[in-house]
Amino acid sequence: MSLYTKDGRPLQESGDYIYSGSGVPIGKRRGDKVFGPDGRYVGTITGNRLAYRSTDSASIGSPFSIVHRAGSGRAHAAGSAIWGDEPDTPD
Repeated sequence: MSLYTKDGRPLQESGDYIYSGSGVPIGKRRGDKVFGPDGRYVGTITGNRLAYRSTDSASIGSPFSIVHRAGSGRAHAAGSAIWGDEPDTPD
């Protein structure tokens, strides 16, 4: 499955880890939520989209360490009308 942000920016997945299109770590997936390396909420995955939802933002994960990975050349996708805002991600 290809994963994108709400506005269509491509993301990479490797196991439970989510990276930006350029390989910068965004966070770790726990269920349908993604938490950053500092344990803070990044967004919720709905279908193949990652969106920031203020109602989920009170969730906190555990901090972790993660390394960068190679970038991806995938194209952007069209934006989505799912509920939530564009998550604050690199790129």
